[in-house]
This record gives sequence, structure tokens and C-alpha cells, in this order.
Amino acid sequence: MSVLVVGISHNSAPVQLLEQLAIDSSGLQKLVTEVAHTEHVSEATVIATCNRLEIFAEVDRFHGSVEELSRLLVERSDLRLEDVLPHLYVHYDDGAVSHLFQVASGLDSMAVGEGQILGQTRAALQLGQELGTVGPALNTLFQQALRVGKRSHAETDIDKAAPSLVTAALERAGAAVGQVEGLRVVVLGAGAMAGLATATVARLGASEIVIVNRTASRAERLAEEYGGRAARLADLGTEVAGADIVIACAGARGVLVTPDMIGDRPVALIDLALPHDIDPSCADVPNTTLIDLATLAEELHASEAGQEVAAVRGIVTQEVAAFLAARRQAQVTPTVVALRTMATTVVDAEIARLDGRLPNLDEATRAEVLRTIRRVADKLLHEPTVRVKELANEDGAISYERALAELFALDPEAVTAVTRSGLGEQ
Repeated sequence: MSVLVVGISHNSAPVQLLEQLAIDSSGLQKLVTEVAHTEHVSEATVIATCNRLEIFAEVDRFHGSVEELSRLLVERSDLRLEDVLPHLYVHYDDGAVSHLFQVASGLDSMAVGEGQILGQTRAALQLGQELGTVGPALNTLFQQALRVGKRSHAETDIDKAAPSLVTAALERAGAAVGQVEGLRVVVLGAGAMAGLATATVARLGASEIVIVNRTASRAERLAEEYGGRAARLADLGTEVAGADIVIACAGARGVLVTPDMIGDRPVALIDLALPHDIDPSCADVPNTTLIDLATLAEELHASEAGQEVAAVRGIVTQEVAAFLAARRQAQVTPTVVALRTMATTVVDAEIARLDGRLPNLDEATRAEVLRTIRRVADKLLHEPTVRVKELANEDGAISYERALAELFALDPEAVTAVTRSGLGEQ
């Protein structure tokens, strides 16, 4: 069995597509239940946020499962599967573990390092537990992901990464249009990064904040929270023409801000979106300064915040390696236990045979013979069982536990029985 992830997020799709796939609590429960009842799936849950929708499933086969989970992810919307497929991503087995650890640590968030994703990851685990769709595999994986996320926030200042990105952008903008205080700022988008940008310019004393978003209700909520004003996407050109600073965080497919929208006044355009929200040719318009992620990323990498991101990546890499090593050893343990059980059975049979042939053997001699036979069996098995656990941690196509089972002709049912008993988790 292996973990499969089929998902879509701000990294792979435009905001308007994510909005069409948005899911409420009842729809989320239905999706998890349907995934769990899919052929080849034994466990399932879903992480659902405004910027991502990801199915996590424990499956016994890859092909077939990907197609079915992709269909279930899309079918609740009015979208066609073929229109969404280019934006879906798939992670399998080791890759799925790495992806979840990065998500829980905030490395995959639109606002890098934001802590809200930890609660959303915990909510996905709790939902699966309540519905009975999360079993030992996903429970262990998600619990470890939560520990990795907590460790990342406790041992680093990853929380400062996204604010540093916005602050660095505004500092560069200040050289062109002056400090934020008293300026008119237009924020394009209403997601996590847009919320962070809005909070920052509000704190710095912007005279007016205008939130422009495709979904009016989200723009209104964000504007109300920071004393700003919501505007329609259709009015974006007018809003940009009168702005001192434009911060674009929508991540739409296709540019939203074009050169013809820019007025005669000096303006700083900050593009924090992937893909770009602002046409790069806007940089050629007089009195216009364009600041994009590529430029900011270089500064961030060299900054203290960039070092924190690198530190979290190191933690995630370390934790993924440890988790996979423990999982591989756990997969070997049932075979080792079954082998030792078989050896014990052989020893017991030989002692019974000895009792039949030498019924008058005194107890002291019988006990010494039994200890000797057991020591021989233990010594013969020690090296193979130690080595198979060591080899399980090495990358490669060889299944050493399967080879061990074949060499000693172990009954597959005996190995399965050990796994069911829980001894394989020790």
C-alpha cells in the first residue's frame, strides 16, 4: 500500500478555477466518503482551503486510482475534467510524504510560512478520523506532518518570510513613489498574500486601500477588515490609473494589469503572483516601476527570511528521510517476526521429536539441549535479520523483505497475520 495525492492549488491553477472548485463542509464530507469507497482505496481524507484542494489516499495501485480520484475532485463542479487536468498534480509514495511535510511547514503556501495551514492540516486528519476513513497509514503520516510543521515554526522564524517579501517590495517601491504613508494603494486579489499585503500597507498608513477581486464578497470582507474599499474587477483600469502603488496577488491565468491602464503619475507596480498578474511590458511605461517576484526572490534568498526558509527546507528533508526509513523498517518487521516464529516452531518440533526418541532424558540435560538449539537458531538468524533491516533503508528496486520470505519459504499468510496483529509497527 502507498499514499497517493491528487490535488490542485494556487501553484498550479488560476484563482478563478480554484473558486469554481471551492467546497463547503457537507461537500467535503461527501468527497472524503466517496474517495474512501473507491476501488483500490483503503484510507482517505482531503485538505481543503481557499488556495488548495488535495485528496490524500492510501491505495494498493497507482494506475486507475489517479484517474478515479481526479474525476471525484472535479465532478462536483460545472467544469469539464479535460479543462482541469492540466492544472492537477500527483504525488505518490515518497513524493506524497515530502509534499505533505512541505505543506504543513508552510513552504507550499501562497504566503510562505503562514501558520494557518497547520490548523487546516489538523482539520483534514480530524475529519477523516470522524468519518472513519483515516486508518493507521494516514494517521501516522498526518501526525508526523503536524509535528514537522510545529518543529519548523518552533526552531525557525519561517513566519517572517512572507511579511519580509511584502516589506522588501514596498521598500523598493518607496524609492520610486515614496513611503506608503499617505499614498493610495490598490491590492489585486483577496487570498492569503493579498491579506498580508493589505495588513502591511494599512499598518504603514496608506491614505486609501482599494481591494479588487474577481469574487466581490471576498474583496468586501478584506476591505472591511482594514478600513478599505472594494472595487469590481471591471473597474480595475480606473483604479490602477489613480493608484500610487499596485500590489498584485491574484495569480490569474493571463495578465490583469496592462500598459494601457497606467496613468501619467508615478506608480509602483508590485507583482507577487505566480503566474504574473502584471504585463512585464508595463515596465516600459514612463514613470512606472515594476517589481516582480524574480527580483524579490533573489533578495529574499540572501536575507534573514531566506535563511529561515532554507532552514525549514533542511528540517523537512531530514524529517522525510527519517519517516521513510522508519516506514521501510516497519515493512520489514512482519517478515522478520514471521521468520523467527518459524524458527521457534522448528525448534519446538525438534525438541518434541527428541522427547519421543529419548523419553528418559533428565530435565537438566533436556533444558541444556533446548538452550543450545535456540542459541544456534538465534545466531543463524541474527545476521540476516539485522542486515535486512539495514538494507531496507537503502534505495533500490530490490525488496529485501520479499527476498527473505522467498529464501526461507515463509507462508505469506503468516507475514500478513503479523501485520494485522500490530507487531509490525514495533
